[in-house]
Amino acid sequence: MDDLLLTLVLTFDAALRVSTPLILASMAGLFAERSGIVDIGLEGKMLASAFAAASAATVLGSPWIGLMAGVIVSCGLSMLHGFATITHKGDQIVSGVAINILAAGMSIILGLAWFGQGGLTPTLTYDQRFHSLSLPGIDIMDNIPLIGTIYRELISGHNVLVYLAFIIVPIVWWVVYRTRFGLRLRAVGENPKAVDTAGLSVTKLRYKALLVGGILCGIAGAYLSIAHNAQFTRDMTAGQGFIALAALIFGKWKPYTVLSACLLFGFLDAVAVRLQGVVIPGIGEIPVQLIESTPYLLTVILLAGFIGKAVPPKSVGVPYIKEL
Repeated sequence: MDDLLLTLVLTFDAALRVSTPLILASMAGLFAERSGIVDIGLEGKMLASAFAAASAATVLGSPWIGLMAGVIVSCGLSMLHGFATITHKGDQIVSGVAINILAAGMSIILGLAWFGQGGLTPTLTYDQRFHSLSLPGIDIMDNIPLIGTIYRELISGHNVLVYLAFIIVPIVWWVVYRTRFGLRLRAVGENPKAVDTAGLSVTKLRYKALLVGGILCGIAGAYLSIAHNAQFTRDMTAGQGFIALAALIFGKWKPYTVLSACLLFGFLDAVAVRLQGVVIPGIGEIPVQLIESTPYLLTVILLAGFIGKAVPPKSVGVPYIKEL
C-alpha cells in the first residue's frame, strides 16, 4: 500500500511539472482570445523564448537573466503578431503559423551559428538554471503519515516557476472578472464596435492583451529550457503550444476550468511516462509510440465532442475595421 501511495504521489508530482508550461501558455491564449485575437503562435513563442532563455543563461550565467530574455523575445513576437493582425488586419491564423515557422527555423540557425552544436545550446551548469525549492516544515510534516509524504513529494520540491504558474491562475481570474481592464477585455472580444463607440481604443486593448500573453508565454518557454530541462533542444516544445490551445477550448476560456484541463493533460503525460516498459499479461509490453501519442490522442478525442458546446468570444478571429 505504501508503494502504491508513493507511486500515485510521484505521478501527480510529475503531472504538476509537466502541466506548468501548459498552464502558462493557456493563460496567455486566454488573454489573446478574450480580446478577439486567435493566437496559434503560442507554440512558436514558447520555442523562441526557450531558446532565448537557455542562450542568455549560458552566456550570462544567470537563470533570471535567461527568464528575462525569454520574456522579451516572446513579447516581441506577440507585438509582431499584433502588428500583422491588429494594425494591418491580416489573417490571424496565417500570422500565427508564420511565427511558429519563424521560431522553429531561427532557433536552429542561431543555435548552429552561436554554439555549433546542431541547434542545441550547451548544457546549463547548476548556477545557470532554476532548481527545486524545499518548503519550510518538511521535517515536522514527515512525522505525519500520508500528509508528510504528500507534503514532501507533491507540494514541496518544485522550482519557483511551477509555483508561479499556479499563483498566476487566480490572478488571471481576478484580472478578467474583477477589474476594469478585464471587463473591457471581455467586451472587446465580444463586441469591439460597442467598445469603440464607448470611446475606448480596440487596438490598444488588443495589443495589451497580446503583451500580457507574451509575458506568460515567455515564462512558459523559459521554464522548459532552464527549469524543467538544462538546455534548449530542437523543437523541444513538442506541440505543447497546441495542447495549451486545446486546453483553452476544453476549459471554455475560463481560468479555473482551463487549469483543470491542463492538469488533466499533464497527468496523462505523466502516466504515459510511467507506463513505459510495463508488460501487460497476455498482451506484452506497451508500445512506446502509443504511450507518447496518448496526450495528443486525448486532445483530439476531447475536442471531437466530449466537452459539450464550447462557445468562443463572438469576435475572435475577426479583424476590427473602424467605421468612418
